[in-house]
Amino acid sequence: MNITIHQTFLPHTDPAASLAFYQGLLGFQVQNDVGYNGLHWITVGPESQPGMSIVLYPPQATPGITDDERRTVAEMMAKGSYASIILATPDLDGTFERLQASSAEVVQEPTVQPYGVRDCAFRDPAGNLVRIQERR
Repeated sequence: MNITIHQTFLPHTDPAASLAFYQGLLGFQVQNDVGYNGLHWITVGPESQPGMSIVLYPPQATPGITDDERRTVAEMMAKGSYASIILATPDLDGTFERLQASSAEVVQEPTVQPYGVRDCAFRDPAGNLVRIQERR
C-alpha cells in the first residue's frame, strides 16, 4: 500500500482570525477559500509540502450532529479541548518568539518533554491546540 496524509480538519470560529494565524503568523499558503451559505472553509498548507493541507472549517456545518452536540463542540472549542495539531520546525526558538510576540495564546514555552521531544504549544484563534516540535 502507498497511503499518504493529504488533509486534516480543524474547526474555526472566525475566518479572518484563522487566516491571520495560519497564513500571517505560520506562513502557510492559502490553497482554497470557499464561502457557502454564510459559512467559510479555508484550506492552508506549508509551501514545502504541497500535497498536505489543513482544512479550517465551520464546525456548525458538520452534517449529522444535533443542536446539543453543536453546543458541546462550541463549549469544548472555547475551553481549548476539542481539536489539536502537531507541527514541526527546525527553528523552534525563533518560531516561538514570533508567535509569542503576536496575539497567539501561549500554552507552553519551549520544553524538553520526558519522551525526548522539544516542543512548545499555542492556541489558535478558535482554541485549537497547536503544538510545534523541534525537527532535528
